[in-house]
Amino acid sequence: MNFKPLSNHIFIEPLGEEQVTKAGIVLPDTAEKEKPVKGKIIAIGPGKLNEKNERIPMSVKVGDIVLFKKYGPDEIELSGKKYLVGEEDDILAILE
Repeated sequence: MNFKPLSNHIFIEPLGEEQVTKAGIVLPDTAEKEKPVKGKIIAIGPGKLNEKNERIPMSVKVGDIVLFKKYGPDEIELSGKKYLVGEEDDILAILE
């Protein structure tokens, strides 16, 4: 399925990371609510328009692995697969 986000919206495929303590206890996703989440950008919009009607380029690109706010993007399901849709401001960092 092809889709193209509008404005400065970003589609992210979450990369699940199982969190295990040193003692071997597996922590659920809800255990650390403040921790940023990692994901891969699969689609981006063209960027936001400024007050002069000029396009502001996006600072991320498709394929980037990013950290984003846990509760920033919205979760959606397309063709049975879960994705996150957010804005560029939800991205905290690009992992290199």
